[in-house]
Amino acid sequence: MARQIAGAEDLELSDAHWEIIYLLRDFYREFDSSPAMRPLIKYCALKLGPDKGRSIYLLSLFPNSPAKLGSKIAGLPKPDNCL
Repeated sequence: MARQIAGAEDLELSDAHWEIIYLLRDFYREFDSSPAMRPLIKYCALKLGPDKGRSIYLLSLFPNSPAKLGSKIAGLPKPDNCL
């Protein structure tokens, strides 16, 4: 399903995308909500290291709104503070 959603968004999923998708799902299981951008960055830094816990890195994978688009592709609800 994630591949279909990503395809509709003109994204081809790489291993780096999948790493963030699995991380988003882990966040959801742990906190029972989809992360907004700032918590996503902090969680990425904590779990994947400082190089991947940066907004520039996440924006390179999920343009415009990594938290919103990443959650959508991961099959999670839209983060609360996203429009």
